[in-house]
This record gives sequence, structure tokens and C-alpha cells, in this order.
Amino acid sequence: MSDFHGPQGPFDIPDVPNYIPRRLKPWLFILFVLIVQFSGGVYLAAASDMVGTTGLMQEDILMAGYAMLVGMSINFAVMFRLKFRFSNRVGLLICGAALIAANFICATTSSVVVLVITCFFAGWFRMWATFVCNSTIQLWLTPVRDMAIFFCYVYLVVDSAIQLSGIFTVYTAFFWQWEYMQWIMIGLLALMMIMVMIFVRPVKGPLQIPLLGIDWIGAGLWSVFMLCFTFICVYGNYFDWWEAREIRGAVLLGLVCVGINLWRARFLHHPYISFTALTNRNVVRASIIYLVFFTLLGTEHVFEHSYAEAVLGFDETNMIDLNWYVFAGILAGTAFTYFTFALHRWRYRTMTSIGFFLAAIYLAYFYFMIDYGVEKEMLFIPLFARGAASVIISIVYLTSILQGGMHFFVFPQALTINGFTGAVLGATFGPAVIGELLRHCMAKNAAFIGSAVTDTSGLLSTHTLPELYGMVQVQALVVSMKEIYGWLLVASIIALLIILLGYGPVRPNVIFPKWRTIRKLVRSSVRPLMTLRGMRQAQN
Repeated sequence: MSDFHGPQGPFDIPDVPNYIPRRLKPWLFILFVLIVQFSGGVYLAAASDMVGTTGLMQEDILMAGYAMLVGMSINFAVMFRLKFRFSNRVGLLICGAALIAANFICATTSSVVVLVITCFFAGWFRMWATFVCNSTIQLWLTPVRDMAIFFCYVYLVVDSAIQLSGIFTVYTAFFWQWEYMQWIMIGLLALMMIMVMIFVRPVKGPLQIPLLGIDWIGAGLWSVFMLCFTFICVYGNYFDWWEAREIRGAVLLGLVCVGINLWRARFLHHPYISFTALTNRNVVRASIIYLVFFTLLGTEHVFEHSYAEAVLGFDETNMIDLNWYVFAGILAGTAFTYFTFALHRWRYRTMTSIGFFLAAIYLAYFYFMIDYGVEKEMLFIPLFARGAASVIISIVYLTSILQGGMHFFVFPQALTINGFTGAVLGATFGPAVIGELLRHCMAKNAAFIGSAVTDTSGLLSTHTLPELYGMVQVQALVVSMKEIYGWLLVASIIALLIILLGYGPVRPNVIFPKWRTIRKLVRSSVRPLMTLRGMRQAQN
């Protein structure tokens, strides 16, 4: 066990010259990771402005944004190989240049295909740069390599950056134009690259391990499957689901890709995602929890914007100010998880129950309080609870995957599954289901309210037909949202009871191996391929 954990000497980063004080070196990489996390291909907070100027649909912008999440998720399976192939300096320079190109393309193109492909690769390089920075300062954050502590930091940075970048994007578009966000990020990324060239030396490991033995075909097939799943969820309502040839084609293509990957995983020595990762008990449990939990919170993407805009009459700046409430919840949720789960080892069942309880508070508040006269400050409690619940569940179940007892080579594959189910599936499946429920409820309630309005001669004499139609639609929206919030509240309570009645004595105990140990494992797995390549080169 001495090879896997234990206090080290004073923390230092050999990549950074010694004329920079040792205490400031980790903060340099935190600055880098914040710049990378703020950058992206498209910024979903500016979707309405992009729709008005580019001729794209709302679904097109969402598809591009979620394609970036797919690119980030698919990178997990090779991120350790990239770290052992390239130095920190080279990795950050490559990622900085790629993200600059992605921002420039997304600011100038109006092609959906180009936008989606660009955002996919932007997500890939964004994840690579994030891993370079976070892995460099891991021992500074937790000298004993406790991953429960480390993941608290990871989600604090990632989730906070999502909320803050949304606020920054909307105010940038409000005072200037939405493209200025891309230009600002290009400038910050260029500044990061200059700082990397000045302050980060090209320190190489004892052996640069080549990118051999990676199932790139499997990576491509899994990426297409994830993109097809995202396409179905995003465009399903627009194309009327199975009535459209586009949706049926996406379903067929996705099934073919996942079928080929499962078939190849039976005989490949190193498949991109193995059956061991797919069938691991902790991975399956985390995927189910994510599916249920983020479906319950899917109202975030469907209801909150419509309610704030159509019912409460908020403009974009007032709506984006609500992100501060979510940000406060993320800070509180991360601090709570750090002190209870990471330090005092509260059980997984306890933390899961707290997360679902906060989700129930979020749903109950909107169910009982949704109305026309709600002030912005009154939304603090539900949005705070949602932010705290999301970060608690994410930290707890990412930690549980590493505690699943799988081989270290399988762990990055499990992270890919976790990234897809936690980010992509969580952001698309729940809103798709709730959006379809809203459409049916709206039609039913609008017909009922409309029939009551037409029977009231007083309203017909004092309002025009367009005014009455608008009143009916707003009233139907409020009634429909209240109805769906009620059903989701019942589902959250049932899920909470199932969790409370379950037996779960396991506590977090996740220690990351030393980097030299991981390097030896990777090198031993690649050595036969390196030998084979050398023999082929000698023959030629």
C-alpha cells in the first residue's frame, strides 16, 4: 500500500521555474483551468441571440452545446494516455490553439454541421486541458490522493464555471453582441498560451509512451452513438418523434454503432469501452441514479426559462441573475460534501438521500408556490436546493465508480460512461421526456380553459381574440407546469423512500495510485505493441 498513498515532501511543480514562488505555482494552473472551463464552442446562455442573428434554430444551438459534452465525455478513456504522451506544456499549447480555432469558427459559421463538429472537438480539447491542469495539482489538493476530496474540487470548478460563464455571456451580449464572448475567450486563451510558453517548461517524464493500442474506431462509433442519442432527444419534439425520417434514421444509426461496438468488444484485447466497465455494479448503479435524478430535475431546462419569461415577465438579464442562486447552492453543496462525505466519511446512502431530499424541496417549492406574482428573490430556495443537490449527487457517484473494485485500465472507460450518463443523458433525456409531457398537458389544459373562456361573454366583450388566446396559453402553461411538478414530486418522494429503505453501509474509501505506478501499468500494456512496431520497422 505504500506505493499507492502516503504523504509526500513539500509540493512542487517541476514544470514551473523556481523564480515563481512555490505557493503560487498551483494557482497558475487553477487560472489555466478556469480559462479553459469558461471557453467553449457555443455558449448556450446566448442561444436566443444566436437564433436571431444566424438563422439557426434553438435546437441547433442546443445540439452544438451538447456535442461539446459528448466530446468531453469520450475523451475520458484516453486522457491518461495523452498525459503520458505529451508534456504539460505541449498539451496546454495544443488545447489552447484548438479552442481558439473552435471559438473563431463558432463565431463566424452558420452551418449546423460545422457547428456541431467544431463543438465536439472543442469538448475533446477542453477535457484534455482540464485534465492536464487538475492532474498536475492533485497532490497539492490531497497529498494522500483521496479522490473524494479531489472530486469536490473538480465539481466546484466545473459546475461554478457553467453558471458564471452563463452570466458573463448574457451580460456580454446585452452590452455588446453575442460574438464578443468568443472574441474575449480567444484573447484569454491567447494570454494563457503566452503564459504557458513563459512559465511552463517542457518537462518530460522518464518515458514518453506512444498512443499505441487505442481503439480509435471504437471511439468514433461510441461518439456517433452518443451524438445520435443527443439528436433524438433535442430534435424529437421538433420532428414529431417517430413520424420523422430523421429520428428513425438516428435511432437506426445509433443502434448499429452500439451493436458493432459490443460485437468488437467481445474479441478486442483493448476495446475503447469494455464489457467489464459496462457491467460493473457501481457503474450501473450510478447510471440508474443519474437517469432518475436528472430526469426529476429536467424541469430546469424546460420550465424555468419559460416560466420566468412568459409568466413573470423577466428579461434576459433578470433570468440569468438566477444563476447566482444556483451558484450559491453549488458552493454550499460542495462545502457540505467536503466536510461530511470526504472528511467524515458519511455513507453513500446518506448522501444520496440528502441529494434526493433537496430535489424534492426544489419540486415541492415550485408545485406549491408557482404563480403570477412570484418575486425574483422568492426563487432563491428552489434554485439553491437544485444547485446543491446536483453537485452532491455528482461528487458522490463519481467517487463510487472509482471505488467499484475495477482494474485501473477499466476506470477511464467507466469515467466515459459516467460522463455520458451524468452530463449528456442527464441534460437531454429528462428535458425531452418533460417537454413531451408539457406539450400534451398544454393541449389538454388549453382546450379546457379555452372552452370556459368562450362561455364567458364578459371576457369576449372586453378583450380581443388574440388577447384571449394569449391569456389562455399563459394560464394553460402555469396549470400544466404545476401538474407536472406534482407528478415529479411524487416520483422524487418514492425514490427517496426506496433509498432510505435500502441497506447501504459502504463509506467512501478511494485512494488514487501514484503517477509512477500508473505509468508502469500503461507502459507494460503498451510494451508488446512497441516491440511489434519495432520489428516491423526493422523488416522494412
